[in-house]
Amino acid sequence: MSTAAREKLSKRRPDIRAVLAVNLIALRGSRGWSQDALALEAGVHRTFVAHVERQARNISLDSLEKLAAALGVQTCELLALPEAPQRKL
Repeated sequence: MSTAAREKLSKRRPDIRAVLAVNLIALRGSRGWSQDALALEAGVHRTFVAHVERQARNISLDSLEKLAAALGVQTCELLALPEAPQRKL
């Protein structure tokens, strides 16, 4: 995760759309999937995935569940604050 993204999420009350976008991009990237591939697996349109990742869409719980199932994670994992990397001493 980029420093700018981590700083945005470090607010006292993070924007849940930003949290979802960061997690979705990270999980999709860790699998080497394009937006098209995720959309196909989740049964949604590619532009929908793009909108969610750009925080331009307020998605439903049903859509959130579809994305989580496609990625093989619990729905709550898409909304969890990413952990900051540990500093080496």
